[in-house]
Amino acid sequence: MTSTTITSDNNRLELLLFYLGGKRRFGINVLKIKEVIPCPPLHQLPAANSKILGVAELRDETLPIIDLAKAVSSTHRTLTDEQIQQGSVITTEINRSHQGLWINGVDKIVLCNWKDISPPSSGTGSGNYTTGITLIEEELVQLLDIEKVLGEVLGIKTIQTEDLHIEQSKLEAVFGKLVMIVDDSSMALKQTISALDKLGLQHISANDGKVALQILNDYQNGDPHTMEPISMIISDIEMPEMDGYSFVTEARKLSKFKDIHVLMHTSLNGTMNMQKAIASGANDVLTKFVPDELVAKIVEHLMDSPNS
Repeated sequence: MTSTTITSDNNRLELLLFYLGGKRRFGINVLKIKEVIPCPPLHQLPAANSKILGVAELRDETLPIIDLAKAVSSTHRTLTDEQIQQGSVITTEINRSHQGLWINGVDKIVLCNWKDISPPSSGTGSGNYTTGITLIEEELVQLLDIEKVLGEVLGIKTIQTEDLHIEQSKLEAVFGKLVMIVDDSSMALKQTISALDKLGLQHISANDGKVALQILNDYQNGDPHTMEPISMIISDIEMPEMDGYSFVTEARKLSKFKDIHVLMHTSLNGTMNMQKAIASGANDVLTKFVPDELVAKIVEHLMDSPNS
């Protein structure tokens, strides 16, 4: 098997379909993928997380290789060295970090539209690690929450009150303001809410752009005297039913939100995503997840908010 480099059309959502041991296929956005390669030689790490198969040396970089099937299920399987070598590794660049995801095998790349991807139902297998479901060739395919996998296996970054290097006067100025968070990843949502809580901010959340837009429409038509104004929106890009680009574009059509500050908070790296986010109406883009940077952005923008 030869190395396969992944590319993506900026106007399309492309999914890499793959297997985790059975016949069911799973998917991941190709924008999160650097390449798919045969499993390289692995070096064991003493006392490592049981979901990490080892580390690999790739292009002068040491990458942890995560058993993706074990990370998203309760399986206690033990792979032989021969089975591991027969698998493939998806190398990813997510949340400013590089890692490898071990899978049993690759199927193919398919084109999808975000509107054809639905939020997962509570009864979905591996549901806690699923951000969306779509129908491909009459078969349900789950999009995996890779951010949650990485957060649990490699550890998540959190922020403590004593870590806030913000002037007290600024903290007092933004205290109690209402921020909307739009993110389909439960891990990313938890991280962002933690940052807002440390700042003493109120928040409302939605797990996709469609739900968030309905909330904004309710605010648009509601009584301004009985509803706390939303001072800022923090939105992910990749979301089922309505992605972040479409959500911001539609939100800008509402008179109450045409000038609200929108921060795109995304696991996707790259100039292309930043340019598209700004073109859709976002004010700023921040790659996940560095708590200090997120807090600084929030305070900076809320200080300039018309609701200050």
